[in-house]
Amino acid sequence: MDLDFSALTPREAYRWMIGTILPRPIAWVSTIAADGRTNLAPFSFFQGITANPPTLMFVPVNKRDGTPKDTLRNIREVPEFVVNLVSFGLGEKMNATAAELPHGESEFEAFGIGAAPSARVRPPRVAAAPVAFECTLHSIVQIGEGPLAANVVFGRILAAHIHDEVLDASGAPDPAKLDLIGRLGGNAYSRTTERFELERP
Repeated sequence: MDLDFSALTPREAYRWMIGTILPRPIAWVSTIAADGRTNLAPFSFFQGITANPPTLMFVPVNKRDGTPKDTLRNIREVPEFVVNLVSFGLGEKMNATAAELPHGESEFEAFGIGAAPSARVRPPRVAAAPVAFECTLHSIVQIGEGPLAANVVFGRILAAHIHDEVLDASGAPDPAKLDLIGRLGGNAYSRTTERFELERP
């Protein structure tokens, strides 16, 4: 099969991309508006991109009506955010926060998700997340316009919170203990509890 992406609608292109670019780590992003109201939402277009300086990116695409999501609106008001990683045990709560709530309603409160104060930024972090990266905004790159158009958010990592119980005997993160989930196509997810090793040449 060959696909001409120039002939696909954005929705069709999206379905092919999320069905083949697998697995995708999940950035569970907490933000805060200028008036102090918090937001928490998951994004699977997410990756760390460089360690010098420590930087990650995630992509809130526009809503189906072409307007920006609350996450992006908040970051434009308060240029800080926290990327919380999602363990298997947090999967259902993370999925619940994908629901579209009225603007300004906090997912932390709506879904009973415990928050903890951050050390370097104003938005809170998810207390139970095994890893949480506190970030300040580096830049936003807009790609496309209208529904599903991308807003690539680059964040400089200022600090991280890592639960001691996910570390191995040497103090390094243990993928099995982290038990992170990744996004597949449709409603499917994967876990970091199954893996294999290849020696680098």
